[in-house]
Amino acid sequence: MRRAEELRYLILAAQREGNRLLAQALRPLGLTPSQAEVVRVLLERQPLSLNGIGELLICESGTNPSRLIERLVTAGIVQRQPSAHDRRHIELTLTPTGADLAGKVGEIEAELYRSIDRAAELFSTDDITGFLWAFLGDTAGAQALSLRAQISRPDGTGNHGA
Repeated sequence: MRRAEELRYLILAAQREGNRLLAQALRPLGLTPSQAEVVRVLLERQPLSLNGIGELLICESGTNPSRLIERLVTAGIVQRQPSAHDRRHIELTLTPTGADLAGKVGEIEAELYRSIDRAAELFSTDDITGFLWAFLGDTAGAQALSLRAQISRPDGTGNHGA
């Protein structure tokens, strides 16, 4: 197996394992990883329009998140309301239930990140993240992450470094 192929499959396997662990931890809350991402983004940036949240999501990068949002609205986690500035526009915010869930999601994510930190102690995370930024280039996922994290990328573009 070529090194590049091995790396590709290691990244894929790590992503799937991380998503599996996250899904398992979120199950008692009744959320999927994609729904949890919406909840966390809204906690940090609300109110947002549907397009605004779509630009910040990694889970739905490059797609319209309306079905994902609709499920959260139906579950009473997200609410739609007319914009205070222009009543023709709809803004999305968390309900009190959604805000409570956002805190619980944050605790679950923090535990996952502690696991990642422990695994990364032997390696330079700057080298790993630098490689991944270079590989992603100017893709929709990289753009969403730059916008969301307000970080500049190692190549000096965007906002990576947090």
